[in-house]
Amino acid sequence: MTHRIVGRLLMGALGFMALPATLSAQTAAVPTFTKDVAPIFQNKCESCHRPDSIAPMSLQTYREVRPWARSIRDRVASRNMPPWHVDPAVGIQHYQNDRSLSQKELDTIVRWASNGAPQGDPKDMPPAVKWTEANGWNYEKKFGGPPDIIVRSPKYRQKGGAMDAWYKPISEVPLTEARWVRAIEMRPGTIKGRKITHHALAYLMQDEREAIKQGLISADNDSGAGLFMEWAVNKEGEIMRPNTGKLLMPGARFRWDIHYSDGGEDIEDVVEMGIYLYPKGQEPKYRTMLSLYSGIQGGNRALDIAPNTVSVTQNFHVMRRAGRVENFQPHMHLRGKAQMVEAILPNGQMQVLGHVNRFEFNWMNNYVFADDYAPLLPKGTILRITSWHDNTAANKNNPDPNQWVGWGDRTVDEMAHIWINITYMGDEDFDREVEARKQKLAATTDRQQ
Repeated sequence: MTHRIVGRLLMGALGFMALPATLSAQTAAVPTFTKDVAPIFQNKCESCHRPDSIAPMSLQTYREVRPWARSIRDRVASRNMPPWHVDPAVGIQHYQNDRSLSQKELDTIVRWASNGAPQGDPKDMPPAVKWTEANGWNYEKKFGGPPDIIVRSPKYRQKGGAMDAWYKPISEVPLTEARWVRAIEMRPGTIKGRKITHHALAYLMQDEREAIKQGLISADNDSGAGLFMEWAVNKEGEIMRPNTGKLLMPGARFRWDIHYSDGGEDIEDVVEMGIYLYPKGQEPKYRTMLSLYSGIQGGNRALDIAPNTVSVTQNFHVMRRAGRVENFQPHMHLRGKAQMVEAILPNGQMQVLGHVNRFEFNWMNNYVFADDYAPLLPKGTILRITSWHDNTAANKNNPDPNQWVGWGDRTVDEMAHIWINITYMGDEDFDREVEARKQKLAATTDRQQ
């Protein structure tokens, strides 16, 4: 009996002696900024959180980050940051520009901030990322230089305290021959300009008959030149997929539609659009078309949101030609809650392409499908757009839940549409694309097995 009691006491003592070592191991396992957190911030946060960018603070150094550790933890844990609002349980989940955190990255940041936000060994700090200067272009590095063409809207002066303004001037395009476009960027011309520019649209005005005559595009092209580019807060630009592009003809002009709001001071600015061209003689086979797909059946004036309610609207669009959906960008205003785009195939099968279940007005994300997952949809497919608006006090962005709300251009009014880029193609080309996709996915599956 005595030996057993002594043995138990000895084991307890040994266990007690081992406890500090266990705690030490746990302490050592706490993530540090330099080794674990900084690489995540560089990859997912610094594109906005750096000096002279759109975020309110920089997250490049430990000194800059430490005062915000608790706030970062809370925003990350709730998935409010980084701003990526696609429902992870519904629809296609593969995107070229996915900035969301993996569960491992999220857990690392939360554990770091919850355990004192330690700095770690400065030697573990990764090399600083060399970001484009505030007035530089995002795609300069990718294409080996600045845009081939830069088109600017005429200057506009928005006075502090003034009502919203919609500026619709016209700019010429300096071209003497037809050229194909492979990438586009648009942005306010200055940092202060970002305070007042709500959005900017550039409509391409050109004679499509000459392009048809030259055989550059087919006579059954869907809807003419249409919208060339759309910009809203957080949109970087658009890069066309291989063998696709947009066509510019000599004599082309851009009609701007720029929404300016009050910035609290007098601000003069322009909108700049950088256009990267394919090399001369390199002509893509397909033309991609950016269009607005309304989510309001019966037209914009049918949008009617009662006070203190959550409302749902839908609309349907038939694809007259087969095509590949390149990306989608939801657009609503302060009462926007969620938007979804679905494909109803000619055989009746339904597919959710994307569901943004946490729409955020301040982050107009453009969701670009990964190459092997961009939906290939046959002629006759119906695109169904569903929009939810929250006009209740539960919506923290709602300026007044006791107001009836309808469609309108002002921020306090509402909208319900999605911008969608579609590359249209003939039936034979579409069938080849579908078969190539099947073979590629099959080969990938075989490698994984």
